[in-house]
Amino acid sequence: MSENSTLTGERADLLAELGGARHFLRHTARDLTDEQAARRTTVSELTIGGLIKHVAGTEAHWAGFIVNGPSPADDFSAMTEADFARRADEFRLLPGETLAGVLAHYAEVAERTDDLVRTLPDLDVAHPLPEAPWFPPGTKWSARRALMHIVAETAQHAGHADIIREALDGAKSMG
Repeated sequence: MSENSTLTGERADLLAELGGARHFLRHTARDLTDEQAARRTTVSELTIGGLIKHVAGTEAHWAGFIVNGPSPADDFSAMTEADFARRADEFRLLPGETLAGVLAHYAEVAERTDDLVRTLPDLDVAHPLPEAPWFPPGTKWSARRALMHIVAETAQHAGHADIIREALDGAKSMG
């Protein structure tokens, strides 16, 4: 947090909120084996390791959007069955993937995003959102809005991970 102590205002607030949400997400994985991190504990397909992997990928994606705008890979109408299968794989640990590896990747992504928040010249820079059923046509998001989305996505999935962890072994992130 010392690197963030020189920041003030909304950049400091964004980093503090994102850091808190990341902490709770990572905290759900404490002391887990790879098998536990890959285990489903609810009717959902979600696992703790898969959620951390997904959040890292989502954060990297939106950070890329902030810098480069939408990617051709974001075109929902052009997605194939293979694209949908790859997206489903973002939510689970695949053979050869480990919790330690997913956490290390997430730490790298987080550092790059934090650097972006600290150094981006203008949080008002905006890009059009890709065409998808969940975005109104013609919508643009600023860097600020994309960063708020990263915070919300991380916090939401930290809550999912907390439920999964409690069902796994009774451990809780809070309380």
